[in-house]
Amino acid sequence: MDESREGIDRALKLSVVLSRAASSVARHAQADAARHGLTMAEFAVLEALYHGGRPLMLGEVQRKILVTSGGVTYLIDRLAQKGLVERRNCGKDRRAIYAALTPDGQARMDEIFPVHARALTHALNGLTAEQQEQAISLLRTLGRHAAEACLGEE
Repeated sequence: MDESREGIDRALKLSVVLSRAASSVARHAQADAARHGLTMAEFAVLEALYHGGRPLMLGEVQRKILVTSGGVTYLIDRLAQKGLVERRNCGKDRRAIYAALTPDGQARMDEIFPVHARALTHALNGLTAEQQEQAISLLRTLGRHAAEACLGEE
């Protein structure tokens, strides 16, 4: 760990640049979700179910989209009101609740996911394919290290 003045300045600059880049990409994704009448959180639930290819337990959805259990319940309720998601009870364990795309939800995601993917691709095309692969690798390493450092502070 470089705790020199230069090392600290570099870490702070990286933090600012990383935050701004993530914010710019997130704004782009949020704007695209809004064009489809969804919040980014609602879109994240639909995307998790869409790519899961099967009904998911609410806890699985929670882990995939990184929100609280209450947040998932709220989002599932909103999407159910829109007719895009349905709740299903597990026959063996009535406490277990699954979420699944409705036929309308599946059709909606079949329509909007390719558009959303193209919008994100457009936003990220400021980097070459090679640079994108490097960024994925570097950010994965950074994320793991930051998580471990955070655990070490507890």
